[in-house]
Amino acid sequence: MLARWTGWVPIRSLGRRHRKRILQHLLALGERDRYLRFGYPARDEQIQKYVAGLDFVRDEVLGIFNRRLQLIAVAHLAYAPAPQIKGRPAMAEFGVSVATTARGKGFGGRLFERAALHARNRGIDTLFIHALSENAPMLKIARNAGATVERDGGESEAWLRLPPDSVSSHVDEALERHMAEWDFQFKRHMRTVGEFLDGVAEVKSRIRKVRDRSDDQSADPGSKR
Repeated sequence: MLARWTGWVPIRSLGRRHRKRILQHLLALGERDRYLRFGYPARDEQIQKYVAGLDFVRDEVLGIFNRRLQLIAVAHLAYAPAPQIKGRPAMAEFGVSVATTARGKGFGGRLFERAALHARNRGIDTLFIHALSENAPMLKIARNAGATVERDGGESEAWLRLPPDSVSSHVDEALERHMAEWDFQFKRHMRTVGEFLDGVAEVKSRIRKVRDRSDDQSADPGSKR
C-alpha cells in the first residue's frame, strides 16, 4: 500500500467549469504535440470544437494542476456508447497531453493509472489507446502498464485488460479524489494568501514613495515658494 502512494501526484476530476482551462492547456501545445495528441495537426478552431464537445457526464476528464493552478496535464477517458470493434465489449479510450514544461515527471503514466482505476470501477474490462506509431511516449506508457500493442503502418492500437472492480479499488479511487480536492483547495488558498501579501507589499511601496517625495520637498527650500 505504501508503494502506491510513494511519489503521489494529485489528479483532479475536471468538469464543465474547467473548459476554459482545458482549452488554454491544449491551445498552448505546439504543432508537433497537437499532431501526436489528436492524430492530425489540429488547428485552434478544431481544438475549440473538441473542448466544446466534451461530455463530462458520460466521460471522465482528469487534470494535474501546478502550484499556480495552471493545468499542466489533461487526460480524457472516453466511454463509447457502443463497442469500438465489432464482436468485442465496449472499451474506454484514453488520450493524454502534458505541457512541455511538465515533461519527464511521469504525469502521463500517473494519469493512465488513474484512468484505468476509474474505468475498472465502472465495469469496463478493457482500456483502449489509438495513437500514431511515432508517439513513443504514449506507447511506452501503454507497454509499461502491460498493454498489448499492435502496429499497423503509421498507427498503433493498444489494449489493456482490467481486473474487475473491488471494494479496495473503489476505496482507492475515493481516497485519490478526496486528496486531490484537498490539494487543489490548499493551492488555491496559498495563491489567495500570496496575492494578498503582494497587494500589501505594493501598498507599502506606494506609501513609502509618497513619504520619500514629501521628505524631499520638505528638505528643498525652493519647493515652498
